[in-house]
Amino acid sequence: MKFQIAVLPGDGVGPEVVAEAVKVLQAIGQKFGHEFALRYGLVGGAAIDQSGAALTAETFKMCQECHAVLLGAVGGPKWDDPLAKIRPEDGLLALRKGLGLFANLRPVKVFPMLLDSTSLKPEVIRGVDLIVVRELTGGLYFGRPKKQWRTSRGRRAVDSMVYSEKEIERIIRVGFEIARRRRKKLTSVDKANILETSRLWRQVAMELSAEYPDVELEHMLVDACAMRLIQRPLDLDVVVTENTFGDILTDEASMLAGSMGMLPSASLAGVPGVGDSMTFGLYEPIHGSAPRRAGQNLANPIATVLSSAMMLRYSCGLDQEAETVERAVTDALERGYRTYDIMEKGKTQVGTREMGQAIMGSIQA
Repeated sequence: MKFQIAVLPGDGVGPEVVAEAVKVLQAIGQKFGHEFALRYGLVGGAAIDQSGAALTAETFKMCQECHAVLLGAVGGPKWDDPLAKIRPEDGLLALRKGLGLFANLRPVKVFPMLLDSTSLKPEVIRGVDLIVVRELTGGLYFGRPKKQWRTSRGRRAVDSMVYSEKEIERIIRVGFEIARRRRKKLTSVDKANILETSRLWRQVAMELSAEYPDVELEHMLVDACAMRLIQRPLDLDVVVTENTFGDILTDEASMLAGSMGMLPSASLAGVPGVGDSMTFGLYEPIHGSAPRRAGQNLANPIATVLSSAMMLRYSCGLDQEAETVERAVTDALERGYRTYDIMEKGKTQVGTREMGQAIMGSIQA
């Protein structure tokens, strides 16, 4: 089979980790007889430097013409001026909104061989395997008004958290569908004791639950969920929440796995597993561009490689190939290979390229 893949390496360590994911895709193609036609474009700071825009119309059109998008990370100190009219993140937000990528899936899995790579007690995190479903195209990130202005009493700013019933219903449905195929438990996270958007969120979740009598629905305030992630993460299986809460909670959850360099993500335009088995999506690690690590062969490529596995599963319909990539990552870790962020005594520290090679070698073997 032939698949068109848009590759947007981004900024900082983005090009380095994406390069390793591309090698893994090529190894999968050779092993299973698929062709991945890669089309490259710029986004973020790199695009600003070249064209003055964080995302050009040409790059956006290229993404629309592909089966999926593989993205590195965007941003860095070079473009961090708070007064700048164009920021690298504008390109990422434009992709999410323009491509209709409303469902962000962030799996959090603790590999047993990395139990000693975190600051948490092994008995707390052993066996953790959960997934956060984050709404991606609404809330504070896109609500209007959004502005900053001067008054006679000083500067002021406003961001608006706005959600419609339709936006809430479609993301909670994703949560229910995923929960139905897992442990049949869905935790809906909100701040219904304070926010009107959260009260609507909870109402819609309760109404939709009637369509999923086989799934247990639990409501949890976001601050309680933040504590639960650290105290008793095994209680959680599928967590669905709005944009800002999901962003913060998944960064926290990455510490369960030992590093943000271990967590992949998929941003989808449809409900996975419902209707067409192939869903358009954008795939990226949850970590940032880490500019201080750029060009040093240090960054952990596993999150990006696992993101490519999610791409194989959701946008290409290749479950066996996705499982092959995931097993190869496990194999590399079992053989003791570690990048700096998950390094522990007695293991072999390797760089970005060497970890990628170890994973690719497992696929080829």
